[in-house]
Amino acid sequence: MTQPRTRTLLYVLLDTPKLNCVSWPRFQVLWSNMASNAADKLQVPRLAKVRVSQATYKRWLAGTHVARGDTRTILEFFFGKNVEALRQMVPVREVVLPRSVDRRTRIAAQTLDYTWPTSRHLPGEPDAGIHATWELASGRHWDGTTIGVQFYEAEPCGDVVLVGAADLPHLRSFVRSSRRGLVLASLGAAGGAGLYVMDTALTRQSLAVGQEPRVPLAYQLDDFTYAIIWALHVLDDGLLADDQPLSDRADELQHYVKISTSTPPRSDMPDLSPVGVAWIGSSLCTRYIARHLDDLSEAPVFWTREATGEECAPWLFFRHKHDHLQAVARLFAGPASALGCFFCVPESAVRSSEPYERILLFLTVAMMEMHGIKVWMSSAPEYAQTKAVVLAHNRAILANWVREESIWRVATTSAPREVAPYREAITHARAHSIIDGQTPADRLHALASYLDLDWTWLTGRCRALSKEGLSRMLRPRSRLLTLKALDQTLLFLGAVGGRSGGR
Repeated sequence: MTQPRTRTLLYVLLDTPKLNCVSWPRFQVLWSNMASNAADKLQVPRLAKVRVSQATYKRWLAGTHVARGDTRTILEFFFGKNVEALRQMVPVREVVLPRSVDRRTRIAAQTLDYTWPTSRHLPGEPDAGIHATWELASGRHWDGTTIGVQFYEAEPCGDVVLVGAADLPHLRSFVRSSRRGLVLASLGAAGGAGLYVMDTALTRQSLAVGQEPRVPLAYQLDDFTYAIIWALHVLDDGLLADDQPLSDRADELQHYVKISTSTPPRSDMPDLSPVGVAWIGSSLCTRYIARHLDDLSEAPVFWTREATGEECAPWLFFRHKHDHLQAVARLFAGPASALGCFFCVPESAVRSSEPYERILLFLTVAMMEMHGIKVWMSSAPEYAQTKAVVLAHNRAILANWVREESIWRVATTSAPREVAPYREAITHARAHSIIDGQTPADRLHALASYLDLDWTWLTGRCRALSKEGLSRMLRPRSRLLTLKALDQTLLFLGAVGGRSGGR
C-alpha cells in the first residue's frame, strides 16, 4: 500500500482553500495581517513590526526550525496551536474537488428547500468542494433522516443524462464512501432543466465495471420520485437504527403470535424508534392474521386504518407486507371472489396532505388492486378511527398498529355486539365508496380524482419508471425492505393507464 505523503501541520493549515497562503508572496501578506492582529488583540504593539525572512519561513514549512520569541507568539495566537505541534508531520490526503456548477444548477438546487415541506438542502446550494446534505424531515409519525448529496453537470443523451468526463474523478471519490448518498445530475449548463437522481451505491457499481453512470430521464426529481425517496430513506434509516433490538425481539414476537389477545404498551419497547415500533407492530399483526387465514371458510374483507401517504408507506416497502398480500391473493383472490379492502380517507386528510404524500396513498391502493384485492373507500369522518380488522362471516380478527396507543392490538371475536361496529363501517363504505367502479382502472381513476392527482401524468410516470426499474435508481439497505413489489405496481399502473387512455 502506498504511504500517504506527509507535510508539517503548518503547511497543511496554510494550504487550506480558506487561506491558500503556502507561497511566499501570499504568506508575506498573511503574516503582516497576523502580526497586526496579534499586536491589537494581545495589546503588544511591537508585534506589528515583526518580520520573517523567506529562508526562515521555508524552514518552518519543512519543520526544521522552531519559531521563538515574538514569531512564536504570533504563530500560536493565529493558529491556536503551539509551534511544536505546527512543525509535526501529518499525512496529506488527496482531495478531489468538484467543478463549479452552472448558475441554473444552483437555482435548481434551491428547489430542494421550498418544493416540499419535508425537504431541506444544506448548505443551500451546491458549492464547489463542499459535500452537501439533504435533510428529509420527519412527518406526522416517522423520524426524519439526512442523505449526502452532490450535484454534477450532465449532458442529455437520448433517454439518459451523462455526467461529464471532467467530473468523473470527483464522482469516483464521492461514491467511494459507504455512507448513504445520492448523485443529483443537472442539465443546467446544457440549457436544460431538472435534477436526475441515482443512489451512490448504484453509481459505484457502474464505475466498478468500467461503465459511465447513465441516469435515465425517468429518474427526474419531482413529486413522484420525491415521494419514494422520502418514504424509503426515512423507513430504511429508522430500521437500520433499530436493527439489533428488532433482531433480539424475534422470539418475543413468536410468543405474541400464539396467544389470542395482546396489547403491549409502548413503554415495553422504549429503545425502538417510531419506525421500529411500526415495523414490529405491523409484523406482529400480519403474522397474527396469517395464523387465522387458513381457518376461514370464505373470502374475508379487510378494514385498514391508514389514511395518509405516510401511514401507507410501510405497505409499499416492508417486505412482510408484500408476502402477506401474496398469501391473501393465493388463498382468496379470483374473478367472483368477495375479497376486498376498505379505507377511510376523509376530505380533511386529503387537504392536509402534500401531493407527494397522496401519491404514496394512491400507490398503496394500486398495489392491492394489482393483487386482486378490490378496494372501497369511505370519506365519512365518523369511521376514521375504526381499527384495522379482518371480517369473515361472523368473525372479526382485530389486528391494528396504526395510530394505536399500544405497540399493537390483536384479538379475535365472534360476539355479535363486538363484530357489529366493524360490519356497520364496512357496509357503509361499500354503499358509499368514493372510488366505486367495475374495474381496477375505474376505481384507481376515481381515486386519482379524489386525491387531486393528474391521472395521465401519474400513469405516465409509472410507465416511464417501470421501464427503468426503481432498483436502478435507489437501493434499500435494510433486509426488511424491498422495492420489488413497488416496481410491479408501477408496471401494473402503467399498463392500466395505457389501456384506459387519458379519460
